[in-house]
Amino acid sequence: MSFEFLAVDAAQPEGGRTPLARSPMERVARAAGARIEPRDGWNVAVAYDGEGAGTCSWTDLSHLGKLELHAPPDAVGVALELGTAMRDGETWWCPITRGRVLAICPSADTAALRRRLEEAAGAAAVVEVTTAYAALAISGPLARDVFARFCALDLRPAVMPVGAFRPGSVARTPGMVLREAEDRYLMLFGAALGEYVWTVVADAAGHLGGGPVGADA
Repeated sequence: MSFEFLAVDAAQPEGGRTPLARSPMERVARAAGARIEPRDGWNVAVAYDGEGAGTCSWTDLSHLGKLELHAPPDAVGVALELGTAMRDGETWWCPITRGRVLAICPSADTAALRRRLEEAAGAAAVVEVTTAYAALAISGPLARDVFARFCALDLRPAVMPVGAFRPGSVARTPGMVLREAEDRYLMLFGAALGEYVWTVVADAAGHLGGGPVGADA
């Protein structure tokens, strides 16, 4: 079975422009006052009316490149331990199981990273899942408090240090959480549930004085 339909650039009209990919949360982002700009083949919410630093915020990063490697990570020269992600340049390598790794990278780097993985592990071992997963970054001093309102994962620093990666239940749906920095978490979940998860996060963060911020924030 081919998974080309999951790639943003899978179908380019002959002699025409490639349609922009859209986040499953674009509609609610626009309703919240988002300014949308084209970036690397995607419509991206880059800023919001009246956005500013606060106790917590959330950012739609569904445009990030996401590739699954269905092979041991050492097949592409990466050493990983379950539960801990590794950052190499702008790419996060996140072990889901011992034989399944999720690579998260800037959208502009997706095609090059895909070619690298296919050359090292074979085309059959690499699956493009960029549009299969939506992504929200939750940031700020109260980011963990936001998660506590809807997430069953234990995100206490002793259990979830910076760099930790946990598959589990988020907003009562299967998801994954990566702690990127002291006060920043990246949450991935099924794209079909984008608007639902946005609503859950907005409710949780809103009660703590938070709001959405754009990718340029």
